[in-house]
Amino acid sequence: MDWNLISLITSSKVRFKVLTTLNKNEFTPTELSNELDIHISAVSRTLSELIEKELIVCLTNDRKKFKYYKISEKGKNILKKINDETKVSLD
Repeated sequence: MDWNLISLITSSKVRFKVLTTLNKNEFTPTELSNELDIHISAVSRTLSELIEKELIVCLTNDRKKFKYYKISEKGKNILKKINDETKVSLD
């Protein structure tokens, strides 16, 4: 089990909210910002962190605007482990 990734996600409400929201559907940064009521700069920073850790993927890498993101299999596995180990709700 990757406790470093679990700690990374559970130590930040923004990271946890973004990852759990992307677990439900694909979103652009603006859509995530509006959905979660989080400033766009915080969403963008979080998306970069999650991409670096391979927890999410960008579906439209070639675009400069309106990029869509989704959770990766690795991200889904981490959320499942978080739920199993900590009983934190994924909804």
